[in-house]
Amino acid sequence: MSPEILGTLSCLGAYLLGSIPFGLVFSRLFGAPDPRQAGSRNIGFTNVLRVCGQKVGILTLAGDLGKGWLVGWFDSLGLIPHLWTLLAVLSVVLGHLFPVFLKFHGGKGVATGLGGLLGIHFPIGLTLVGIWAVTVGIWRYSSGGAIMAFATLPLISWFMTFDLQFLIFSLVLSIFVIGKHKGNIVRLLNGTEPSIDRS
Repeated sequence: MSPEILGTLSCLGAYLLGSIPFGLVFSRLFGAPDPRQAGSRNIGFTNVLRVCGQKVGILTLAGDLGKGWLVGWFDSLGLIPHLWTLLAVLSVVLGHLFPVFLKFHGGKGVATGLGGLLGIHFPIGLTLVGIWAVTVGIWRYSSGGAIMAFATLPLISWFMTFDLQFLIFSLVLSIFVIGKHKGNIVRLLNGTEPSIDRS
């Protein structure tokens, strides 16, 4: 099988994996409220934690992070060219953002994007996790931490890899994730975004 065919299949598989809505799966499994019907109505970690509780929230985080990591880790097997792995990581994030199983209404891609980065380039992924944690620790906004982490991703990627392909990948990934936070940005500027202390 040619690298192009295998790469295309990898991207398709990554998209389908990304489309699995772990927030909804675990909320139903444990009889918790549907996260789409309360809070921010998002299926990601932060809203699931608020609406469904700690156990379901942590499982959702593990699932969303894990599906990104698995696709990124696939690069270490050397079965497809590196460029195709970058495209597959974008595909798993796109699956989370626009899941085919939920009529293309998904999450915001933070955990899945971080998981993909941890899998494909652990130091960069770990650096972003650190930026998210420090930002949230200081300002107490989960969305603010995500926006800060992905806003700095292209710069961090360039100085840690000097790889033009990885830089372009980082720019596209950041645009996807930050674009999904448009409403959060407006609320942060207006002072109406709920902090983690109010969750």
